[in-house]
Amino acid sequence: MPLIEAVDIVKVYPNGVLANDNVQLSVEKGEIHALVGENGAGKSTLMKIIYGLEQPTSGEVRLRGKPVEITNPHIAIEHGIGMVHQNFMLVDSFTIAENIILGKETTRGLQVDRKQAIADTENLSKQYGLYVDPTRRVEVTPVGMRQRVEILKALYRGAEILILDEPTAVLTPRETDDLFKAVRNLVQEGKTVIFITHKLREVMEISDRVTVMRDAQYVGTVKTSETSEAELARMMVGREVFMVVDKPPSQPGEAVLKVDGLTYVNEAGRKTLNNATFTVHEGEILGVAGVEGNGQTELVEVLSGLIDATSGMATVDGKNLLNAGPRQVREANVAHIPEDRLTNGVAAQGSIADNLVVDRYYRKPFTSNGLLNLNALRQNGQQLINEYNILATDGDVPIEALSGGNMQKVIIAREFSSNPRLLIAAQPTRGVDIGAIEFIHQQLVNKRTDGLAILLVSADLQEVMKLSDRIMVMYGGEVVAMFENSPDLTEEKLGLYMLGAERQTAEEMEKNA
Repeated sequence: MPLIEAVDIVKVYPNGVLANDNVQLSVEKGEIHALVGENGAGKSTLMKIIYGLEQPTSGEVRLRGKPVEITNPHIAIEHGIGMVHQNFMLVDSFTIAENIILGKETTRGLQVDRKQAIADTENLSKQYGLYVDPTRRVEVTPVGMRQRVEILKALYRGAEILILDEPTAVLTPRETDDLFKAVRNLVQEGKTVIFITHKLREVMEISDRVTVMRDAQYVGTVKTSETSEAELARMMVGREVFMVVDKPPSQPGEAVLKVDGLTYVNEAGRKTLNNATFTVHEGEILGVAGVEGNGQTELVEVLSGLIDATSGMATVDGKNLLNAGPRQVREANVAHIPEDRLTNGVAAQGSIADNLVVDRYYRKPFTSNGLLNLNALRQNGQQLINEYNILATDGDVPIEALSGGNMQKVIIAREFSSNPRLLIAAQPTRGVDIGAIEFIHQQLVNKRTDGLAILLVSADLQEVMKLSDRIMVMYGGEVVAMFENSPDLTEEKLGLYMLGAERQTAEEMEKNA
């Protein structure tokens, strides 16, 4: 008998969106069960139903064969179901022990028994092989340890079934290995794990079985030992997916972007970007590797004109563009794929056609004698929709009606069609599905081969290693290493620099500058 089942789950939201369409899930006790699917496939909705954050329109959840009504997370926890969300839910100013016991405190009189909280945390930590420092405040705790805190929090509340939502999204390779060891320990201790991820290599490494969803529907469940990454990708997308990028050897030309001593001090007085110095040449992709929060966002925002640097220099083709503002940066033939497409990438209420010219509507052929040329707007929109395989009937479709992957294709079509000299690509495939990733990767490489200089910033280390010609590592706002990308360069080696355990000398970095 399965430990937990979702049977014939249907979820229709008030706006008419069908998020789950007769979905099935069956998880055995003591297994690591992966749940995969493209964005919008319905995975998160299904997990929210199991955890009590959403209620199904029809269908039922069964625990040990019996129907259960899980109307909120408290009831889920009472049934032994815990969930670790992608965005951690911790109180930064509390210690790790205080976070773990929060809401289930042991008291001594009217006071929280902190000694007992520390002892309970240490015991749990030792039992499950999840090392944490109970007395450390969360705000000064590394990401990998924060995740262990979230898992221990669920275990402290008696979780027998643990749902992990994209648990490796912000982890280095070493932290991912540590997490996988911990997950295996949990299963050995009798726990059951549901593992949501889009990284198929991880699915193959960690799971016992895999359930695939597509377009809000259940596609199938397979034993991991009897499938492959290619087969899982086909089930997810509904067609063959070739994740190999046709990437000719790079032929870098002259330096397009030169950055020297770039420093940014934020409003709190913290130096989040510290003396960054590097170059990007035409015909190459310089990838930036680093755990999120180590200055990558500030680097991109300074170079694209969104924020002003505190000091330093940045030139494109010899022209200083530091603190010049977004329009001046764009006028210097710099394109920018922002990491947050909804905030900085699109006007959600606008049409596809309008979004495709938002950076150039004031120039010919789109404006003449102060009047918009609507025919030129429509023609441009249709041409780019066709060229970039954007799934929409025409350019009048509002951006907000598109899937994440198609929205990202609109941004990429706009940025590439501006004929840039430099492209700053920040998290270009974040939140998009496998089919769109395949397309975006090939487009980036094609543009690089055509001579474009590309600065690629991605939290996905596999993506950085797959696309880059050189790799720059950032830690603590500083550039700590610069490598030529070669078969000898491993994720594990890069991970040491990403965590600050290793650092190149200035001479070593200069060799690959």
